Amino acid sequence: MRAPLSIALLLFAGPAFAAEEPSGCDKFKWGIEHERAALTAPDRAQLSSGGELAAMPATGFTLALLAPADAKLPSPPERAPKDGTLAGFAAFKTAPKAGLYTISLSAGAWVDVVQDGHFLKPKAFSGATDCEGIRKTMKYELAASPFVLQVSGTPEKSISIAILPSE
Repeated sequence: MRAPLSIALLLFAGPAFAAEEPSGCDKFKWGIEHERAALTAPDRAQLSSGGELAAMPATGFTLALLAPADAKLPSPPERAPKDGTLAGFAAFKTAPKAGLYTISLSAGAWVDVVQDGHFLKPKAFSGATDCEGIRKTMKYELAASPFVLQVSGTPEKSISIAILPSE
């Protein structure tokens, strides 16, 4: 009787272990040196939720977050935020040029990139815990047109964000 129970527990426990994110800076799927430096740069711009930028900063920026109802995201997030989490957004008038960009965050959060009225899907995603300054990084194909970056589902009061051309 114990053997079937042990086998069942192992089978059901397997997916839980597989879902855990890796730990450590060396566990990201690609190099994160530039992104991490941008996210921790001392000269990061400070932006309130709803702020508009004429262009993407050369380094990261810090976005102040609010309760979802107060953040007034332009589009409902594709994933509903959990109670007690915060949200915010930044609008960009243009991308420097069309291409693949890496969007990185200092903390865990849901990201929506909205361009030309459509949610963009990330081309790649990587995340790891226990890496100071960076928690998550994604690659998006951006057109040379305005877009909105929405962040939601995080308990953090502010989050550092870097949007850099992908190497």
